[in-house]
Amino acid sequence: MQPTTLFYIFIAIIVISFIVDKILDTLNVKHFDDKIPDKLADVYEEQEYKKSQEYKKTNSKFSNLTSTFSILLTLVFFFADGFKYVDDFARSYTDQPILVALIFFGVIMFGSDFLTTPFSYYQTFVIEEKFGFNKSTKKIFWLDKLKGWLMSIVLGGGILSLIIWFYQFAGENFWIYAWVLVAVFSLLINLFYAKLIVPLFNKQTPLEDGELKSAIEKYAQKVGFTLNNIFVIDGSKRSTKANAYFSGFGSQKRITLFDTLINDLETDEIVAVLAHEVGHYKRKHIVFNLASSILLTGFTLFILSLFINSSILSEALGISIPSFHIGLIAFGILYSPISEITGLLMNYISRVFEYQADNFAKETFAAKPLISSLKKLSKNSLSNLTPHKSYVFVHYSHPTLLERIENLEK
Repeated sequence: MQPTTLFYIFIAIIVISFIVDKILDTLNVKHFDDKIPDKLADVYEEQEYKKSQEYKKTNSKFSNLTSTFSILLTLVFFFADGFKYVDDFARSYTDQPILVALIFFGVIMFGSDFLTTPFSYYQTFVIEEKFGFNKSTKKIFWLDKLKGWLMSIVLGGGILSLIIWFYQFAGENFWIYAWVLVAVFSLLINLFYAKLIVPLFNKQTPLEDGELKSAIEKYAQKVGFTLNNIFVIDGSKRSTKANAYFSGFGSQKRITLFDTLINDLETDEIVAVLAHEVGHYKRKHIVFNLASSILLTGFTLFILSLFINSSILSEALGISIPSFHIGLIAFGILYSPISEITGLLMNYISRVFEYQADNFAKETFAAKPLISSLKKLSKNSLSNLTPHKSYVFVHYSHPTLLERIENLEK
């Protein structure tokens, strides 16, 4: 295969992916004004429903703008030999492969972030502000951005450096060492995410003694779930949207409640939401997701090892000197259709797991408070109650609200 042919395959993959996304978005937009199903009629009052429709349409238009800007920028970068210029820039400072790769990805990351930050800023301080969701300040916004950069440099740069180092001494077998590295890192992040990462962005405090804590502990004891760590996170400093999540294993497991969740829901509704989260743990979903992620990473790294030595990957991007970082970029594009397929499969499995967790909550606690909590959370986030089935199939990791309620009412 000629490098020019491969180059146009890259372009085709990028453009086709964009077109498919736009088709799905268009199908979804056509259902924004659908009549709300009878079982969801009590979610919104008339004015609230009009507000949710406006919110969906505003976000859709903004998404079209940002995605169009992104693909045009990408195509210009490809046709203007952008990768070659960045690679030449990196090599003007050093010939050391790891440092060249770090400079290369650093320029691309910061350049991309510089161009897209205005969109993120507008999303937060104009759209989310207009619809009453934003609670963030400009100081928090820029501090989050800075912390994100630092994490990318330290964690992303560190892992990339080690993987290239493995490649230098192990050749095509580098993928085995890289797989072990990523597996260990994933396990540690799952274990200590709440202690190491979350505190960089949010304050966590133990749930105070009272009715809610007693109700949670009573339920946990009933289902044989040892729970010593219940925390409240200050999600309200950024948004009014509510959430709850489970993290960790063994002695490190904990349940974290957003303060907005506690403010929005009644005690039995919060316990029902937590029963759902406990269901994920009891049904081994967390272990499955971690294991499947590690296996999929191993498969991807193995496929990468088969192609990384191919000079045609670098030549297709206009670069005469083969290198790991250029091969990684090219492989990432070629692999993206496979990634889309595995993403569809993982989303399907995730939706099945959500039903199982809902059923666990229904069987061990009650369906009614979980239904009412789901309706309240959908209302407070102005959720789309009538998404297109194709859009759900491709993008949703959770069943729709209607599907979840119908399942809980069985």
